[in-house]
Amino acid sequence: MSEGTVRLRLDVAYDGAAFSGWARQPGLATVQGVLEAALATVFTRWGAPPQLTVAGRTDAGVHATGQVAHLDLDASQWAALSAPKRGAGRSPLDGLVKRLNGLAGAAGDVVVTGASVAPDGFDARFSPLWRRYEYRVADADAPHDPRRRGHTLWYPGRLDPAAMERGALTLLGLHDFAAFCKPREGATTIRTLQQFRWDREPDGVLVASLQADAFCHSMVRAMVGATIAVGEGRFGAERLQELRVAGERTSAFTVAPAKGLTLTEVGYPPDDELAARADQTRARRATPTGSAPAGSAPAGSGPVSAAPAGSDTVEG
Repeated sequence: MSEGTVRLRLDVAYDGAAFSGWARQPGLATVQGVLEAALATVFTRWGAPPQLTVAGRTDAGVHATGQVAHLDLDASQWAALSAPKRGAGRSPLDGLVKRLNGLAGAAGDVVVTGASVAPDGFDARFSPLWRRYEYRVADADAPHDPRRRGHTLWYPGRLDPAAMERGALTLLGLHDFAAFCKPREGATTIRTLQQFRWDREPDGVLVASLQADAFCHSMVRAMVGATIAVGEGRFGAERLQELRVAGERTSAFTVAPAKGLTLTEVGYPPDDELAARADQTRARRATPTGSAPAGSAPAGSGPVSAAPAGSDTVEG
């Protein structure tokens, strides 16, 4: 960052139904688009409007309760924001949150839940240790609550969550997840899946919890769809490991729709490790030459070959 620049962290929640994903796209409503338009209004008298860098670029229809982004303010923008305002007791950042929610959140689809001055070395995109998602499925044994229909997949039959859990366990560890990712030129499909489990909530709804260092495009929804296929008895849990090892997109299962998916949390290291983590993430990601077993050790624990940098955190 240049001299005098101040980096802010924004915590954001949104209902993705009305948006064509996070990333700004001409002529389409996106979360980044509405937030940056609001920032342009707030700082209209102070140079180029700030732009956002996000932890995970969620795809169309995907929701978030724990999204994280950062923006950089130059000296004049920071001075304008931090200048004393009417309304004793309200901090400049509280005022920014209120203005952004009044502009970007007027329809209720986007809420900035917090703003803070970021620690040195913080990068919303490159500093995370992990991202966490959940996916909700209401099968025949769960109530189909119309109030949650925009955030839950309604499945007409009965699913076997124990079988789904067994399938999920075969995917844990450091692997090439090409079979579960939409290909993107120049982007790696090497990921460390740290957690994937299915639980039935007290109300009967099945909830998948997934955590990884990063997720590639369509990865969560593809793995959810694959374990649903196991839960409905289409094939056994071991088939998921076979598909993963094969490393090719397949029609053996259906990718789950976006509406059931929510980004719930992004995990960062302690402040004094943020810069080192960002540098590590920007570095080239190690690729296993063989098939790593479930629960395998972190990258670099076995034979490796080069792969592109692993910063393409897109989910849809």
